[in-house]
Amino acid sequence: MAHVVMALLSVLTLVAVRLLGADLWQLLVLAVAAVLLHAGALTAARRPWTGYALAALGMLVLAATPSLSWSPVMLPSAVCFPLMLWLLTARVPFRSSAAALAVAVLGIVLTELVAWARLPADLPARLGEGGLLMLVVGGVWLAALLVRRRHEAGRRAESERLAAAVADERAGIRRDLHDVIAHTVTIMVARIEAAAVTTADPATRRELGDIAETGRDAHQGLRAMLATLGPRADARPISLDALPDLVASAASPLHAVTFDEVGARRPLSLSAEVAVVRTVQEGITNALRHLVPPVEVTVRLHWTPAEVAVEVRDDGGTALRGAGGQGAGLMGIEERVRTAGGTLSIDDGDDGWVLRARLPTKKAA
Repeated sequence: MAHVVMALLSVLTLVAVRLLGADLWQLLVLAVAAVLLHAGALTAARRPWTGYALAALGMLVLAATPSLSWSPVMLPSAVCFPLMLWLLTARVPFRSSAAALAVAVLGIVLTELVAWARLPADLPARLGEGGLLMLVVGGVWLAALLVRRRHEAGRRAESERLAAAVADERAGIRRDLHDVIAHTVTIMVARIEAAAVTTADPATRRELGDIAETGRDAHQGLRAMLATLGPRADARPISLDALPDLVASAASPLHAVTFDEVGARRPLSLSAEVAVVRTVQEGITNALRHLVPPVEVTVRLHWTPAEVAVEVRDDGGTALRGAGGQGAGLMGIEERVRTAGGTLSIDDGDDGWVLRARLPTKKAA
């Protein structure tokens, strides 16, 4: 360790000073100062302020030692003081480190004033030594401050990276729950309701009705869970080729869901393609969830060279069923469509709901 090397050098320095004629009491005072400095170095690892205070006291003792032919602050153990300043600056808030720097500057000023009072004619040497000590102390403090801020920036970056990873994970969970499970639950409930209507057994009809109600409760619980996972879900790559199967899976004896595509398909951006699929999915899900069957839903894609128009239309069903509050699906679809450069509209007419989205196609290169 550095302070051990400095201690050995200080012992050699004291022996040399004794051989040059220094008094024994002066050597004892210098030894006490060195002990204080090294005690501060040993203490600073756990108690930075205590270590710094001991080192500052040791420097004060050195400055007060009279009648030496060299400046007492040049004792090798004095190097422990800037080390203590470095450790303190690296661990305490900025204002505290600034206070520690002020203590160091004040100590240098007092040291040079004492030396100048003893030898008034030695002013140039005092100014030169004081300036050098100021540069050393200021440089150590500034370097420690810069290192500390770099470490803090690294910790903040790591914390932000972890927070972003958690947010991405939550968004992925929410996306899968909303876009896959919620849609599947809605279709499952619709099929159960259709089976309940078509069965001739009253007991089976009641049982299927209870199952459908349980499914709706599960769907409401799922929506509540989605609300805790965040306000949005990131886009997930899905192909337009999945639309026919998506529409077919929603059909039942009481839910007539048809698909019609007009015009030649044009290339779409990834975000636009996802927006088309999710718009269709959300339109079907809302119709099956909010309307009492029998329900007719028509999905239509109309392609032009500049855009694709998506329309999901229902006939209003037998009646409107309360669904327990507004979900985040339509808001998510609106955000998807807007992000892809398109527009979304929702029309509530006497003959049902119409969900329309217009999304731009890719321009030919």
